[in-house]
Amino acid sequence: MKKRVKLTFPKRAIQMPVAYRLAKDFNVATNIIRAQVAPNQVGKLVVELLGDIDQLDAAIEWMRSQDITVSLASREILIDEDVCVHCGLCTGVCPTEALNLEPQTFKLAFTRSRCIVCEQCIPTCPVQAISTNL
Repeated sequence: MKKRVKLTFPKRAIQMPVAYRLAKDFNVATNIIRAQVAPNQVGKLVVELLGDIDQLDAAIEWMRSQDITVSLASREILIDEDVCVHCGLCTGVCPTEALNLEPQTFKLAFTRSRCIVCEQCIPTCPVQAISTNL
């Protein structure tokens, strides 16, 4: 089973080898989708966890016991077509090429099925046409 979660680490837990512990102690594979981690700051990760449902639940409970905030990442990217100016800046930061400009029209095209909701496009948009549903 797969679960996409957002992890928020307190400053004191930023050096903890979480992906290693999940693999070793819980047999849960971790695919890091987005990371914002720096020493002496709150850390944020969006990860996809893969494993048996009981192992996933145990791993999530362990992270919570370590004061790591775990929330399900069921969000999706929304694009306000009325605000978007089709500048293409978001296409340069999209790691999965879910955002691209159509060659004939130079209009922004969004392939939702390719989107991993890494949210890198949100701060890149100069007119704030991109957001999430939460």
